[in-house]
Amino acid sequence: MKTIKQTYHIKAPVEKVWQALVDPKIIDEWGGGPAEMNEKANSSFSLWDGEIHGKNIEVVKNKKLVQDWYSGNWSKPSTVTFALFSEKDGARVDLLHVNVPEEDAEDIEEGWDTFYLGEIKSYLEKKPL
Repeated sequence: MKTIKQTYHIKAPVEKVWQALVDPKIIDEWGGGPAEMNEKANSSFSLWDGEIHGKNIEVVKNKKLVQDWYSGNWSKPSTVTFALFSEKDGARVDLLHVNVPEEDAEDIEEGWDTFYLGEIKSYLEKKPL
């Protein structure tokens, strides 16, 4: 199993980054939809029409989101933690993704930047606040 760590600096308030992680309408706008998501612990979620799915384990609004995360046909979940921090010029997101199957790790690591957090960054930085 692999661990992925990434950090993103996004020129948007933490509250906007949080919304991009948990609001299905905004998730659809940045490209992760169709999405089912909310900001309640122990609730199920689905992104990309079920390609990514799991359960919100820990939710601390505007600060931390921990998810059990399945991709494809994984028999056991990986765990994703998004930690959000306010910075002078926006927000920092620290991503920690643990227990990623070896055979999928390279695609998942690239996918965070190409399809997920990289897309959130692009979406929020282009959108007027």
